[in-house]
Amino acid sequence: MWERKSGEKCQRGRELISDSFLSLQPQGENYAHPQICLFHVLFKGAALAFYILSALFVNNFVIIFVITVLLAALDFWVVKNVSGRILVGLRWWNEINDDGESVWKFECLDQESMARMNKKDSWLFWWTLYLTAVVWIFFAIFSLIRFQADYLLVVGVCLTLSIANIIGFTKCRKDAKKQLQAFASQTIASRFQSTIQSAFSVV
Repeated sequence: MWERKSGEKCQRGRELISDSFLSLQPQGENYAHPQICLFHVLFKGAALAFYILSALFVNNFVIIFVITVLLAALDFWVVKNVSGRILVGLRWWNEINDDGESVWKFECLDQESMARMNKKDSWLFWWTLYLTAVVWIFFAIFSLIRFQADYLLVVGVCLTLSIANIIGFTKCRKDAKKQLQAFASQTIASRFQSTIQSAFSVV
């Protein structure tokens, strides 16, 4: 009898967690780019899944390192060059100028195109981007606790790639907001000026 009640409580707990997570999703629209969303999640899940399962089934560290980092690198490239541009309308890259300094470069869609971006696509992009980094941080802490320097190296590379995209797209989003605010201010100022000019011309 006690076991049944405990099972029912666990089931209710899982349902509450699931409902709470789903309630965070934007309602009333479907994903505009389901295939891009799939690939945005695919390599993240593949890298994490292989890293977890390899500890149980693979004894060769070189294989674990190469495949896990390769999957994480593929995810980095897809997010940076494909899903970021299509799902949220943002793109970033880094250049070295003539003085040898690292310079961030950002691109974003225009105001009208950004306003038409699918909310579910954007939700999936940002949540999975941050959540993946959180999971890798958890694995890094776990490796530190168990003094596994070799696995910490794998996690460190994957976490670095994940954080690089987070920093790049966060900076890009802030830059896009500044551009939109500047555009809005310029539009309001020009309309105000034209209104004043038309008022004086009537007089």
